[in-house]
Amino acid sequence: MKLPALVIALSLAAAPALAQNAAQIDRARAGANCPHCNLFQADMSNMTQKGRNYAGARLRQADLSLSVFNHSDFGGADLRDVNGYGALFSSANFAGANMTNATFVGALLQGANFRGSNLTGVNFSGSEMDRAVGLTQRQLDAACGDTSTTLPKGLRLPACK
Repeated sequence: MKLPALVIALSLAAAPALAQNAAQIDRARAGANCPHCNLFQADMSNMTQKGRNYAGARLRQADLSLSVFNHSDFGGADLRDVNGYGALFSSANFAGANMTNATFVGALLQGANFRGSNLTGVNFSGSEMDRAVGLTQRQLDAACGDTSTTLPKGLRLPACK
């Protein structure tokens, strides 16, 4: 490899992969629908964003705590490591979303759709989700909660360590 090519290759390797998109975050925070947006590490805490479309969006490590996302679509979204502490997700769609290691402590998830979502490592302690749909025991076996977590009849959640 010639020197200029090596310099270009090294500079591309050092560039952040899929860094957040500030313009898309600003639009989403202002209330716009943002399907397939890159909202990596976005601070969307303490907001009301009812009925918004974030399908297929990258929200990895975003802060959604204490916000209202009722009737919003997160289908197929990247929600890994999201902080959803105390947020309201009534009738939200999480179908096919990757929610690995997310925190939904004290969240309201009544009527939320979890069909085909990855719940590995998700903490649902204190969450209300007894009217959630699309949940399987296999999904819940990979997540955790506590005695105050409410679930649909017949399902159980391992205790968080």
